[in-house]
Amino acid sequence: MSQKSSIFALFLAILIFQNNGLNAQKQIEELGLGKSSPNLIVITTDGLRWQEVFNGMDFALANNRKFNHGDSAYLFNKYGSISVTERQTKLLPFITQTMGTKGLLFGNRFKENKVDVANPHWFSYPGYNEIFTGYPDSAINSNNYPPNPHENILAFLQKQKAYQNKVIAFGAWDAYNRILNEAASGFPVINGFESLSSILPDSQTKMLAQMLKDSYKPFKEAECLDIFTHQQAKYYLETKRPKAMYISYGETDEWAHEGNYSAYLDAAHQVDAWVAELWQWVQSTPGYKDNTYLLITTDHGRGFGEGWTDHGADVKGASSIWFGLMGPDKNSNLTSITDSMQKNLGVKINMGEQSNNQQLYQKQLAATMAKLLGLEFAPAHPVGEAIY
Repeated sequence: MSQKSSIFALFLAILIFQNNGLNAQKQIEELGLGKSSPNLIVITTDGLRWQEVFNGMDFALANNRKFNHGDSAYLFNKYGSISVTERQTKLLPFITQTMGTKGLLFGNRFKENKVDVANPHWFSYPGYNEIFTGYPDSAINSNNYPPNPHENILAFLQKQKAYQNKVIAFGAWDAYNRILNEAASGFPVINGFESLSSILPDSQTKMLAQMLKDSYKPFKEAECLDIFTHQQAKYYLETKRPKAMYISYGETDEWAHEGNYSAYLDAAHQVDAWVAELWQWVQSTPGYKDNTYLLITTDHGRGFGEGWTDHGADVKGASSIWFGLMGPDKNSNLTSITDSMQKNLGVKINMGEQSNNQQLYQKQLAATMAKLLGLEFAPAHPVGEAIY
């Protein structure tokens, strides 16, 4: 090959390499995964108590024949320890050890770090409304309440150019189309026994739809098992790459109402494993890595002792909740939260599980989500201030 031919070949190779890089960057931009607009994943696990998050398995409940269904040995082997840290790690390793060290984890009332719902009802629809609208509207007083009249943070994101048509919600409970007002909000809500194949028809979603249809239904037609919600959400995340996604798991609440402490703990442990799986995917995927915020929380608390199965305004302790945040490893707005709290509280604030004496509310989460994304959520209704 002549010298001119060699130079031309080298020049052509450089052009091809640059063009491929530009195409890859263009694809990332077209998917809306650019660094200028962070991604958001919101996860709730219904009615999971702060007591288990910060203290692990409750020995009294595990020993109580009324709640352990004859499997106390199983519970003590799997989740028991004299060490609080070890109990936390056995039950919720990602939430307590990863989020609890590299992120921010709020609600440990053993250390006077308090988070409560602001609505007066202390059950699901009012709680989810408060999370997403930032407005603890006392008029929302039933799980059968009609479509939510208030704008939610996901509907707000749907209106933003960077997030338009890149927002979706998945919920095991069939009430989310009302809670998030799917018709008015403009993004898909796949809840209950709805199938993802309705908006993404392919062989995988059709198989999941058949499994969902034929599945065991311990909660009748109102709520599917969490595995189906998770698998549909995970598949959509991996294939369609949304910028804002909500996933709601429900078994922690359902098994608690049944008084089945073993199933309650196993459900919580499984949710933790799924969250870890999703975060691992996020941190290994271009466009999501170091560009995604994760919020995990619950809609309400539960009672103490034998009252742990219940919640509602007449159940002491059922207003007490918790939440956790994860963010990019680099240039995360989570440091702004610690800086702000350090200034307001006058004490040094570190990342991880919070041990400072403070009071936060569920109504602050919607504005906090928007602020983490560099936006301001200012709907027509009243909204709680961001936590920083």
